[in-house]
Amino acid sequence: MKLLFVIDPLAGLKAYKDSSVAMMRTAAARGHTVCTTEARQLFIQDGYARAACAMLEVRNDDDWYSILHTDTLTLKDFNAVVMRTDPPVDTDYLLATHLLSVAEANGARVLNRPSCLRDFNEKLAILNFPRFITPTLASADAALINTFLEEHLDIIVKPLTEMGGSGIFRLTLADPNRNAILETLTQHGRRAIMAQRYLPAISEGDKRILLINGSVVPWALARIPKAGETRGNLAAGGTARVQALSARDLVIAETIAPWAREQGIFLAGLDVIGNHLTEINVTSPTGFQEITAQSGHDVAAQFIAAIERNCSNSIHI
Repeated sequence: MKLLFVIDPLAGLKAYKDSSVAMMRTAAARGHTVCTTEARQLFIQDGYARAACAMLEVRNDDDWYSILHTDTLTLKDFNAVVMRTDPPVDTDYLLATHLLSVAEANGARVLNRPSCLRDFNEKLAILNFPRFITPTLASADAALINTFLEEHLDIIVKPLTEMGGSGIFRLTLADPNRNAILETLTQHGRRAIMAQRYLPAISEGDKRILLINGSVVPWALARIPKAGETRGNLAAGGTARVQALSARDLVIAETIAPWAREQGIFLAGLDVIGNHLTEINVTSPTGFQEITAQSGHDVAAQFIAAIERNCSNSIHI
C-alpha cells in the first residue's frame, strides 16, 4: 500500500515516543510505501487535492528517516491519508480539513474523516455520553463559571482547542487568581471554555484508552501527575504507567467504539479519570509506544493492520 501521513515537521518528531513515528516504522516494516507532507503543503489544483510529498526510508534507530525524493502527488492516489497534525485546532487546522474534504470527495480515504475533525471538538465530544462524565459546563461567561465553582467548590477549567495539558487550571473558591484566570482563558468573555468538577482520582492517573476502527486496545496508558501537579499529561511532566483496562474502562470504551467507527473516527483516544470520561481525542491521539513497550501489545501493528483490512483497495485512479 501507499500511505501518506499529514504531520508536523519531521525534524521535530521524537522517535522514541511519537505515535506517528511508530505508525510509519510499522508501515514500512510491513512493506508499505511511506510518504509525508505538512498541512501547509496541501493545495487544490484543477479540482484535485494535491500535496508536496516526501517519500521516506524509515529505520528503527534514532536517526529514523531519510527523504528518498520529493514530488507533488494527488491524494486520491494513496490507499490512505492519515491526518496526524497536532492541535491547536485553529483556523489553519480547520482550513486543512476543508482541503482534505476535497481529497475525500476526489475518492481519497482520509483517516480520521475531515468532517469528524471539524465536528467533534475533543473536549465537547464527551457530551454525547452524559452518563460517563463528571458535572461539566462549557461557557465564556465568568459569572456562570463562578456559579458552577460555588456549587462544586473544586473545579478544573481548560480551553477547548489545546492539547498536552496547555491552559488547564484547578480552581477553588479560595484561589486569589481565579478571576484573572477566567478572564485570560475566556479572553474577557469572548471564548467558551470547559469547566468540570475536579476528580481526585487524577492521583491514580489520567488514563488514555485507544480505539482503532471500532476495536478497543486492551491496555490503558495511565499518566500520573508529578508531585504538586494536577495534570497527568506527559507533556506536563506526568509519568507513564500502562495497565489493563478496568471493568468500568471497558464499559466506556465498548460503548464509544461503535459510535466512533460509525462517525468515521478511525483512531480515537479516550481520556478517563477514575470512572469518568473527560475527553475524546480525534486529532492525533498518542500513547502507542508507551503501551507497546510496557505491555507487549503492538498498537502500531494493530493500527496498520486495520488500515490494510479497510484501505487496501481504496485507490481511485
